Amino acid sequence: MKSPRSRLSVSRSPRDNAPRTAAKPAAPRHAAPRKPELAPADRKLLLLNKPYMVLCQFTDEAGRETLKDYIKEPGIYAAGRLDRDSEGLLLLTNDGKLQARLTQPGEKTPKTYWVQVEGIPSEEKLAALRAGVELNDGMTLPAGARIMDEPAVWPRNPPIRERKEIPTSWLEIKIIEGRNRQVRRMTAHIGHPTLRLIRYAIGDWTLDGLAPGESRCLPAPELAPLSTSRPRPSSSRAGAHTAKPAGDAPRRASQPGRDERPRSTHVTERATSSPTGGKPRSSGRGTARRPARTGNPNSSDKES
Repeated sequence: MKSPRSRLSVSRSPRDNAPRTAAKPAAPRHAAPRKPELAPADRKLLLLNKPYMVLCQFTDEAGRETLKDYIKEPGIYAAGRLDRDSEGLLLLTNDGKLQARLTQPGEKTPKTYWVQVEGIPSEEKLAALRAGVELNDGMTLPAGARIMDEPAVWPRNPPIRERKEIPTSWLEIKIIEGRNRQVRRMTAHIGHPTLRLIRYAIGDWTLDGLAPGESRCLPAPELAPLSTSRPRPSSSRAGAHTAKPAGDAPRRASQPGRDERPRSTHVTERATSSPTGGKPRSSGRGTARRPARTGNPNSSDKES
């Protein structure tokens, strides 16, 4: 005779029959410690004239020249970038807030470049740069562009390639964007490739008095607080969220020319069988699918 076998409940697992134990409290999360804010006297801003073919970083596995070869101050970081084959002004700081402010796209800090290009651009091509040109990553914002006299700058090593049959000219270009190799792409777009690019100024800071590889330390500027207030909605937009008077509903239902077909057969059957004197009663579920209209009931269904 077979021995009786225990049966397991279909609705409950063996684990459900076990005595419940209290859940272990979650371990408290410890926030990462914040770095103490620098005292005003300890905040620094360095202006560096970055030489040609120097990487805008402090380390390089390939052994190329980096900022470490020119900056000995500890805890200093670049605020922005400058291409390896470009020269000129680079800002560095030990103040994280200043670094973030200088690199924020919304700040639109103007940057001035001295650009040596092939040929002599016409006024029409300069006007195109001022209005904005279409690059592969979109239109550029309006920029400043003019032909300038050759600046008294240091010779580049190695020198630029020159062709006897093609003259060169210098442009002063001011932009408020920071796209990858933007100035070079802008001049190439108008048919005048860049031969040499020097960043002369960032905002009010300039290269004046700095030879290639030299830096100057300044007290970091005081930062104006960012605005945290949100703009209040206009009266026209605020009116779109106001409650609609109860009297508008029957006027909307009685308008001629409206599509008064029911949403579904289920709603129609409930409406026709309503005992409220022939007036259709809302089924609740059907009317919740479409929010009430706002604004003038006589307006068109299409958005302007």
